[in-house]
Amino acid sequence: MAAQSDRQRSRQGDLEDQLADLMEEVDRYRTACEDTMQQLDWCIGYFTGTNKRAVAKSLSANRSSIRRQLLKRPALPAPAPNGGNES
Repeated sequence: MAAQSDRQRSRQGDLEDQLADLMEEVDRYRTACEDTMQQLDWCIGYFTGTNKRAVAKSLSANRSSIRRQLLKRPALPAPAPNGGNES
């Protein structure tokens, strides 16, 4: 009985370690996704500010699709143009 209990605790510890590893991986992917979406927002603002509205509109549509379909989040309004004047 004690051996089975030790095995169960060992198995539970292994599963907890695997879960922790998976959660770290999820956090890395989430961070990468958020960084990428911020870069996309910057690009949309840049193209809007440089009067390349067709490109900005296409990127904005892509961003909305990514948010809705992949991230399961509502679409956001278009970012404000920055005209490429990044400080």
